[in-house]
Amino acid sequence: MNQGRRVVVTGMGAITSVGHDVASTWEAVMAGRSGVASITSFDASELNTHIAAEVKDFDPRAHFEARDARRLDRFVQFAVVAAREAVADARLIMDKATRTRTAVVVGSGTGGISTLVQQVRVMDRRGPQRISPFLVPRMLADSAPAQIAIEFGITGPNMAILSACATGNNAIGEAGAMIRRGVVDVALCGGSEAAILPIAIAGFNAMGALSTHNDDPARACRPFDAERDGFVMGEGAAVLVLERLDRALDRGAYIYAELVGYGASADAHHMAAPLEDGAGAIVAMQRALDSAGLPPTAIDYINAHGTGTLLNDASETRAVRALFGPHAHRLLISSTKAVTGHPLGAAGAVEAVVCCKALETGVIPPTINYSVPDPECDLDYVPNQARQVAIRTAMNNSFGFGGHNAVLVFQQWDSKD
Repeated sequence: MNQGRRVVVTGMGAITSVGHDVASTWEAVMAGRSGVASITSFDASELNTHIAAEVKDFDPRAHFEARDARRLDRFVQFAVVAAREAVADARLIMDKATRTRTAVVVGSGTGGISTLVQQVRVMDRRGPQRISPFLVPRMLADSAPAQIAIEFGITGPNMAILSACATGNNAIGEAGAMIRRGVVDVALCGGSEAAILPIAIAGFNAMGALSTHNDDPARACRPFDAERDGFVMGEGAAVLVLERLDRALDRGAYIYAELVGYGASADAHHMAAPLEDGAGAIVAMQRALDSAGLPPTAIDYINAHGTGTLLNDASETRAVRALFGPHAHRLLISSTKAVTGHPLGAAGAVEAVVCCKALETGVIPPTINYSVPDPECDLDYVPNQARQVAIRTAMNNSFGFGGHNAVLVFQQWDSKD
C-alpha cells in the first residue's frame, strides 16, 4: 500500500454526557457509568420521556468570549471545544501551509435546532422585526465546520455532512477519502449535536423510538436486551484529526490507529425502519471491508449502532450474522450508547473515538444494562463488564433514519507495516 496515501488518526477531542474530554469520556465508557439522567434543561413532565444524556456543567463562558457564547448555537460550541482538544492532542501547528492543506468535515443531524425553536417563539410573540440577525448562521448545520475553520484559520475544503445518525461516520469516511485522493493532507472531522429539546423529544415519542423507563434513567437504554424499549437521546461532539501517514511520521506524531476502510449504502426502504434482514447494513459493512482489503475474519471488535430499539438491534444482529458467518460468534460487539446516550449525528464520531481507544488500550468497552437475553440477539455483546482483549481491527457501525448506513474500519498501526 502507498504510505503517502494511508490515513491515520493523530488527534481526538470529545465532549459527551459523561465527560468534557476524551479521557473522562473513555474512563466512563470503560467503567460502564451511564450519563443518562432526568432532563434538567427544561420541564419534561408533560412528555412521555423525561430522561436524556445531557452534557453536564457546560458553561460556554468558560470556553468563549461573552459575545461568541451568545452568538454560537450549543452544537457549534460543542464542535469547537472538541476540535480544540483534537488539534492540541495532535500537536498540530497551524502554519499557512497546513491551513491551506487541511479540510474540515463536521456534520450534525439537526444543526442549530435550539436556535430555530427559540427564534420561532420570538417571532410568534414579538413579531418578525425582533428576529436575531444571527438566526441563520446559528441554525445552519455547516456553522460548526465554518466556525472551526475560523477558529484555526483553515482555508481548505469545508463542509457539513448530514445523514441522520450515520452523519459522524460519513464525515470521517469522506474526510479520509479526501486525504487518499491527495486533495488535502490533514482533516478535522466528526459530528456535533445539541437537540435535547421538548419538540425533539415529543417527535421521537410520537414515533415510539424513545425509552420511557423514566423511573430508572441509568438503566433505561438496554441495547440487545430482550426488555429494550427505545433509545435515549444524548448530545455532544467528537472530532478526529486524520492525517496522511507519511506526514504524521515526518513530524513524529502519535498515531492512535489507521483508518483503513469506509463503506456507505442506502436501504431505500423506509424513512424510519431498517430492513429486517439488515441488507443495507450488510452492503455498507462489506464495502468497508473491501476498501480495507480485509476478509470478515480480520475484524475483532464491532462498535455496534446498538440503539436499544426493538427493530435496530435485531436487524443489526441479523446483518452481522449474515456477513460474518461463523465468525460472528467469535466477534466482540458492544454498544456504548447505554453510557453516552445516542447523540444522533455525533454518535459515529464519538464511537470512532471509542474504537481508537479500544485499539490503543486493548480494553473492549461493555454493553451495560444487559440482563435478559433476546433469542433474536444471540452474539457476544460484552455484557456489563469491560474486557481486556488485545485487538488489531475494529469496525464502527452507524445507521440513520432515511436508510443511511455508514461503516468505518480502524486498525492498530504498526511501524513495521
